[in-house]
Amino acid sequence: MKPRWAKQRNAAMTLFEVILVVAVLMLLAAFLLPDLARSRRRVSRINCINNLHQVCTAFRIWEGDNNDKYPMAISVTNGGAMELVATGNVIASYLVISNELSTPKILVCPEDSSRIVARTFGDFIANSNVSYFVGVDVTNEVDSRRFLSGDGNFETGGVPVKPGLVQFLTNTPIVWADTRHHHRGNIGFADGSVQQFNTANLRQALQQTGLITNRLAIP
Repeated sequence: MKPRWAKQRNAAMTLFEVILVVAVLMLLAAFLLPDLARSRRRVSRINCINNLHQVCTAFRIWEGDNNDKYPMAISVTNGGAMELVATGNVIASYLVISNELSTPKILVCPEDSSRIVARTFGDFIANSNVSYFVGVDVTNEVDSRRFLSGDGNFETGGVPVKPGLVQFLTNTPIVWADTRHHHRGNIGFADGSVQQFNTANLRQALQQTGLITNRLAIP
């Protein structure tokens, strides 16, 4: 009598079956990967908006404790950052409100791969630790449509805006660079609200700040 195992059929897959399985997997990947990529971008946008909400809230808490003025409207000698931020020093204002922020991690946009997340404010020493600009001309929350903070990935004339103090006229043809959020960006306003804009909305918002020249400190 032959052993029972000798009568069992060889269960190995044929070459055709292997090719069929690989083809099915490739088709599934082709259908699912774009959805996964869109899902990740959507999560990143939401996280960025949440970051800016926390930043704007921190500014408003600090403002409430300092005679209704933001750090950009108070002299350095009185605990603000007015002189420093007016030179384009974006970090100064965030250091002033560091107690209200609690962590510098939220100052980096999840889609800004060029930045380094600082774990503590002791490590928060360079523009590489922050993604978001500061509105130099925001003195309080009364002028609610002025830009308080937001994504700093702007372009003018096809050239990325350099770090430092930047002045945008209301008719400046600025656009969002495609380095974050796919030609979109998030803006936090003086009243604490945050909105995501495409380029057309960004230009419209720039015209509604009430300023002829909008000064931003870009990291």
